[in-house]
Amino acid sequence: MLLLPSHPTTAADTASPAERLLASKRPLVIGHRGYPTVAPENTALSFQRALQAGVDLVELDYHHTSDGLPIVIHDGTLDRTTDAVSRWGGKDLPVAGRTAKDLAELQAGLWFQPPISAQRLLPLVEAVELIQAVGVTLIERKAGDPATLARLIREHAWLNRLVVQSFDWKFLTEFHQLEPRQIVGALGPMGSRDGRKLTDDEKNLSPAWLDLVQATGARIVVWNRQVDTESVRSAHQRGLRVWVYTINEADVAETLLKAGVDGIITDNPAAIWRALALRDRP
Repeated sequence: MLLLPSHPTTAADTASPAERLLASKRPLVIGHRGYPTVAPENTALSFQRALQAGVDLVELDYHHTSDGLPIVIHDGTLDRTTDAVSRWGGKDLPVAGRTAKDLAELQAGLWFQPPISAQRLLPLVEAVELIQAVGVTLIERKAGDPATLARLIREHAWLNRLVVQSFDWKFLTEFHQLEPRQIVGALGPMGSRDGRKLTDDEKNLSPAWLDLVQATGARIVVWNRQVDTESVRSAHQRGLRVWVYTINEADVAETLLKAGVDGIITDNPAAIWRALALRDRP
């Protein structure tokens, strides 16, 4: 029996872009940090390339600056994807250790091969507005309080025009309490629980994991490739959708599509579109 979600739903919610994507009969193609195989991750160019590739959602990550501005970057440090070290010296420079004004000076594409100039770290609001002009954003919260994100979603009328996800299930629970209408996804599995490192078998999507996902208020299980037909069916019976990350190999994508997943997060959207096109071949 299909279990209905426990959150309140209005007519406006049903018509929202996020609700329509959840209702899709076709597996979704989700650009991971944009389209990072052709452009520097989490930059305007990467988002534009993903949208041009026709993805259903564009995923991005954010941290907070020292003055509390959510800014789009995956790592908690600036070293890998910006020129902060060459500009300022040092090592392991934290995103949270600099102001938004400081970070606006940085180049965010010179590390890419070949290097691409004129790419900068984007404030979350600017990045979402860029994507939402023609698409749908999948916001992954890396760091920052739930109240700030809930406020931004209300202020910019983003409610269910995008999707929120996080590996931090405490954050998801608190965010859901602040804005129970917003669709959220629970990223997993964790590497450890109760101070103990989990085995590979323990990381497989299971009914126990699904119980914990539902407790956060999430409507999407966003898992790695450790899912199978039975676990996907179990999630569907609870009214949950299953998205998987980060899948770039055609054979893995084909296996997951056969298992019934509802979305694939990928660095290479073209490869997943091809897998979708070929899945019903003789």
